Amino acid sequence: MTATDSHEGTGRLAGKVAVITGAGSGIGRAAALLFAAEGAAVGVLDRDGAVAEETTAMVTAAGGRALALTADVSKAAQVTQAADAVAAEFGGIDVVYNNAGVDSRGSVAVAEEADWDRCFDVNVKGTYLMTQAALAHMGPGGSIINQGSVAALVGVMNFAAYCAAKGAVVALTRSMAVDLAGRGVRANVICPGTVYTPLMEPMLRARGDGDLDLGLQRTLVKYPIGRLGDVADIARVALFLASDEAAFMTGSVVAADGGMTAQ
Repeated sequence: MTATDSHEGTGRLAGKVAVITGAGSGIGRAAALLFAAEGAAVGVLDRDGAVAEETTAMVTAAGGRALALTADVSKAAQVTQAADAVAAEFGGIDVVYNNAGVDSRGSVAVAEEADWDRCFDVNVKGTYLMTQAALAHMGPGGSIINQGSVAALVGVMNFAAYCAAKGAVVALTRSMAVDLAGRGVRANVICPGTVYTPLMEPMLRARGDGDLDLGLQRTLVKYPIGRLGDVADIARVALFLASDEAAFMTGSVVAADGGMTAQ
C-alpha cells in the first residue's frame, strides 16, 4: 500500500485532533491519510509548505479534515504558532505524532559538528518543542507518539549522530511517559526498521558502494521477514498508539522492524 491508497476507516480516531510533523511525504503523509480516514482532524505540518498543502489536498479530497502548516520543528516560535493554529481551527489537540526527522552520515571519527547539531535539533529538540507546544492544548486521554529508529537500539555503521539522536528520543519518551501520566497523557516511541522511500535511496546506494540494488540486497540480509518496511506499516502502528485501544500503553518502545532487532 502507498500513501495515496484509499482507506476505509472504522472511526478509531473519531472526534480526535492530531498533529503530524513531517507530514508532507513518506510515513507522515501515510499517517495523515490514515488518521483522517479514521475520523481525526489532522494538522499537516512540514517544513516545506508546498508538500504540506499536497497532503492536505489529498486528505480533503478523500472527505477528511486537515489544515496545512509550515514550520521548522527546531524553531520554538514556529512550532508554537502551528500548535495554536490547529487548536484554534479544530478545538484542541489530542494526538501528536513527532515524525519529522533527518539522518546523518559518518562515524564518530569523522562526523561533522554541523551534521551532529542538525540531527539533534530536528530529531530531539523538534520532538521536545512540538510536544511542549501541543500540551498547552491537550487534556486527559492525549497521546504523544515519537519517531525513534532501530538505530536507537543497535549500532549502525557510519550513522553516529543519527544513532545518538534517536537514542535520545527513546530516553525522552520514557521521561515524557513518567512526567505526563498524572495529566492522563500517554507517550510512546516507534522504532522502525528501514522503510523504503525515495529519501532512503542515497543511504542504500552508499551501502552498495554506489549500486542501489546491491545496497538493497545487503540491507535485506538484516531483515528476517524478507523485505523492507512500507510507509503504511509504520502508519498503522502510529494509528494504534494514537487510538484508545492503546490506553494502557505509555513509555513503550515499539520496534516495527521486521525482526531486525530480534537477531
